[in-house]
Amino acid sequence: MSTLHPISSRVALSVLAALCLYSLPASAAPQWKWRDANGSIQYSDRPPPAGTPEQAILARPVAPTSRPVVKAAEAAPAAAPVTPAASAAAAKADSELEARRRKAEEEKKAQMKAEEDKQAKVRAENCQRATAYMKSLQDGIRIARTNAAGEREILDDAGRAEEMRRTQEVMAGNCR
Repeated sequence: MSTLHPISSRVALSVLAALCLYSLPASAAPQWKWRDANGSIQYSDRPPPAGTPEQAILARPVAPTSRPVVKAAEAAPAAAPVTPAASAAAAKADSELEARRRKAEEEKKAQMKAEEDKQAKVRAENCQRATAYMKSLQDGIRIARTNAAGEREILDDAGRAEEMRRTQEVMAGNCR
């Protein structure tokens, strides 16, 4: 029976929530990109001024609504040629998004590996303690416990057998 440690469950939920938020579109990101009269590149969520020439507009916002289906033969004459600057900007944005995605995946893998290493260390420590306790039980060493009243009581044969059974279960779960 394998159960997740409560911390690993929280980590998994946090990672899942972060990935869900990461996948949402950034609505506050600049949508328009154009070169002004001075040659500087401008970014805005509003269109460029009315006097801006068409070739100075480098990127336009993508319409969130669905577009009507147009046959390729009808769309070909109306399609404007893609400028090299716009395609370069799109390629750069794609590579940046890909780099961010790879970095997030690497961080997630590193976090999962760290959690697994931590759990393996805890299991090894539990195994070592259980093995030492089992040896004490098998050697017949007198073992005392504190009962509910706060008094010390020595384990009898039945108590020793029960402790050996319980310790064996702990060893089965932790000593792999």
